[in-house]
Amino acid sequence: MQAIRSYTQSVSAIMALVMILSSMWAIPASANIVGTGELLTEQRADIDREALMSMLEREDVKGALASMGVGEQEVRERIQSLTPSELADFKQQLAEAPTGEGVVGIIVLFLLVFIITDMLCATDIFPFINCIR
Repeated sequence: MQAIRSYTQSVSAIMALVMILSSMWAIPASANIVGTGELLTEQRADIDREALMSMLEREDVKGALASMGVGEQEVRERIQSLTPSELADFKQQLAEAPTGEGVVGIIVLFLLVFIITDMLCATDIFPFINCIR
């Protein structure tokens, strides 16, 4: 009986120590109110990204990007890095573009974005473009 009691006391002391240590490392949760506008902006950005990604699946777009020497993976990464406001601007430009020239306009816009980011030293896609810094 004495052995069981001493064993129970040592186990309970270890368990109490583990519980105290684990509660000290716990990070308190904080919750903020998310506005409807913020939620809609994020959802709209996700939808716009998916629409652009689906456009990259078209053969004419793939061919045009390949002829210009831009990899499809680079374009996918660039689309993922666009902010919601940039996506909204891009979507507006797509809506205003004529139907037949939409693909060319998209490709030109991506090339301009790539060239500007190369000039700002954010990327190094085109070796013939020098940084302005």
